[in-house]
Amino acid sequence: MPVWINLSTLPLPNALRTLCDRVHDAGGRAWLVGGWVRDGLLGLASSDFDVEVYHLTAEQLCAIAESIGKVVLVGKQFGVFKLSCDTLDDGPVNIDIALPRTERNRGKGHRGFSVQFAIDIAPSIAGLRRDFTINSMMFDPISHQLLDNHGGRDDLENRALRHVSTAFVEDPLRPLRAMQFCARFDLALAPETAVLCQRIASQCDQLPVERIWMEWRKWALSDYPAAGLAALKQSGWLHGYPQLLALPDCAQALRWHPEGDAWQHTQLVCNAAAAIANREALSEQKRMVLLFAALCHDLGKPATSKSDDQGIIRSHGHAEAGVGPASAFLRQIGAPSGLKAAVLPLVREHLVHLHGAPTPRAIRRLSARLQPVSMTQWEQLVEADASGRTPLPPDRPALPWLQQAEKMRIAQQPPSKIVTGSWLLAHGMVPGRQVGEAMRNGWQAQLDGDIDSLADAEQWWKQYIASVE
Repeated sequence: MPVWINLSTLPLPNALRTLCDRVHDAGGRAWLVGGWVRDGLLGLASSDFDVEVYHLTAEQLCAIAESIGKVVLVGKQFGVFKLSCDTLDDGPVNIDIALPRTERNRGKGHRGFSVQFAIDIAPSIAGLRRDFTINSMMFDPISHQLLDNHGGRDDLENRALRHVSTAFVEDPLRPLRAMQFCARFDLALAPETAVLCQRIASQCDQLPVERIWMEWRKWALSDYPAAGLAALKQSGWLHGYPQLLALPDCAQALRWHPEGDAWQHTQLVCNAAAAIANREALSEQKRMVLLFAALCHDLGKPATSKSDDQGIIRSHGHAEAGVGPASAFLRQIGAPSGLKAAVLPLVREHLVHLHGAPTPRAIRRLSARLQPVSMTQWEQLVEADASGRTPLPPDRPALPWLQQAEKMRIAQQPPSKIVTGSWLLAHGMVPGRQVGEAMRNGWQAQLDGDIDSLADAEQWWKQYIASVE
């Protein structure tokens, strides 16, 4: 159960307080809405300053904002201003300011809205256009009044994500927003909201890919990613991702996976990955790599799972088979190319520790194949995978590999190449195709352990040049 915070005790930037004071002096009223109110009640720090201003025109509001800082009109159609200011007391502050409005979707997709400003509308009516009750609460920083016209606080307490009105279906982005909100706050999608999501499931391909990515990115940065995946399935939007849709029907052998099918396993692995990311204080980029690798690591199972002669389900080759589906999924959600380049080798190599001993040669070669990610990141995925088998305890089966890599000083990156192009040119090679071939041979010799120093390289060179002459 949440421990409710008195919002009036929370600090606010001076620029925001000044805005609210000047709006009040001009005869208007400024309400903090959405994320700051929700997060503040939960005791979470937030710089998500969204202000809705009543009883003033756009011109009046713009003049007030310009007296405080730099103003950019970011949504003329929606009457949205972005106020940016940088003071010695607060540092840089960004505030989104909007006029109350009514809107109706008269076209397809996320952008086809007809908007009308209604500066004197009742806040309870204006709130009907918001997506979820937890985002519809409003707080007046001057009077300290909290408005909760749609039961957002009760839904937070009951860990439910519920729509505000049936206008919810007019924005097809909202089911993906439901996914990331459930993941961030450990919520369950209300059944009646799931029904509305299912009604607009056919519109998932009408969304701009950049908006899709924004929601998936927030999912990856959450603490409860399994709750988001559960909401995605409940909403019917799992059908928009065929690579994920195949997981719930993919059975696994109970002897190795007592938790159930590949979908249940994937949810547990994602939660384990989030816990590892928190434990290791990973950067946002490394956290996203780990979470998307956890989500995609078994996408090859549906195509490779078969029962053997004893009726035991096996998924031979599923790691390699998962690279294609993982690539297609990441492309569909608009993941940056750098993220995709990092996730795919983790998917491909996540079972290596099961097929041999952590010899120096095996570790050098694995570290090279994993580029651009590291042995450390690989071991974190293996830990998440092994820990996603409830009721079996968490495990780190690849830890000996990481410990050996740390001794070899290649836990964070593969060994530096000794036989380089410049080294070969200094040894008399003429620029051309032969240099590249010699570099590749030298690198393979280094990965095998035949070259570990410049002296080793000199000896290798004598043998190599003799073999090609």
